Amino acid sequence: MAHIRNCRENTAFTFQDITMTLAELNQRFGISNHIRFTEISGGLIAADIDNAHASAGITLQGAHLMTFQPRGQEPVIWLSKYAKFAAGKSIRGGVPICWPWFGPHATDSKLPGHGYARTVMWEVLETKALPDGSTFIRLGLVETDATRAQWPHPSSAQVEITVGKALRVELVTHNSGKEVFTLGEALHTYFHISDVAQMTIQGLAGCDYLDKVGEPARRTQQDGIVIASEVDRVYVDTAADCVIEDRGLKRAIRIAKQGSRSTVVWNPWTEKADKMGDFGQDGHRGMVCVESANAFDNVVSVAPGATHRLAVVYSVETLK
Repeated sequence: MAHIRNCRENTAFTFQDITMTLAELNQRFGISNHIRFTEISGGLIAADIDNAHASAGITLQGAHLMTFQPRGQEPVIWLSKYAKFAAGKSIRGGVPICWPWFGPHATDSKLPGHGYARTVMWEVLETKALPDGSTFIRLGLVETDATRAQWPHPSSAQVEITVGKALRVELVTHNSGKEVFTLGEALHTYFHISDVAQMTIQGLAGCDYLDKVGEPARRTQQDGIVIASEVDRVYVDTAADCVIEDRGLKRAIRIAKQGSRSTVVWNPWTEKADKMGDFGQDGHRGMVCVESANAFDNVVSVAPGATHRLAVVYSVETLK
């Protein structure tokens, strides 16, 4: 995994009232030939997964899956070479978790865009080596006074990640309170591609979308998505698989989702990427975001005692 530095086995990390050293994390949750916990750049702690099928890296801050690469293949998930790693800061690339709202907060513009889940600590709840050689990890969002001030609804968020020949990510929200709440969410996934000019996204033809570039407008997708300028679109009322056809790498990445009725497609293009400072020159050409979401028309009402699941499987196919 990129950006690893020597781990300090006796450094303590606090989750709620539980304090664990790296050595204790590895003793309790590490699995030989599957998963090991390390310290990476910026003092962040990551689960480094390496099994017979693939490798992956996940930071405990944000439960942020940074990398996924099947054996003998190009990476599926894109992580910027210039990504910044720091406490309380989001990471450019990987699979940021947008929760419990998507985009700007509905009533308070001072709150962080896309919610706070991607920049706060999560704790390891479970790890398993599965019979097929895959690796499973489950993490839970750590609640604090600061998170409760932003989201006053009694609830919990967990993410379940299975790293095998395919990658499965499931975001689980439980309403433990007595009132219904409205949830916005997304797996803001960055995909590694050969070049944006060599790529077409299939699966959204005929879908309506909110075009957020320029004056907001509602449009209908006519065919496959080809990107030649800035794209920021929220496709609504769609549960369809999306397929990234990459002619340069001669492969297709399939995005198969459940519990999601929105799909977001994003590429900032040259001017915006340059301003962001963590893409690098022409970095935007080697990535595209296809996000599985519940946003805008498709936010979710979660009843008291109910659990909502958003699950996505990312797999690689030979391009026909």
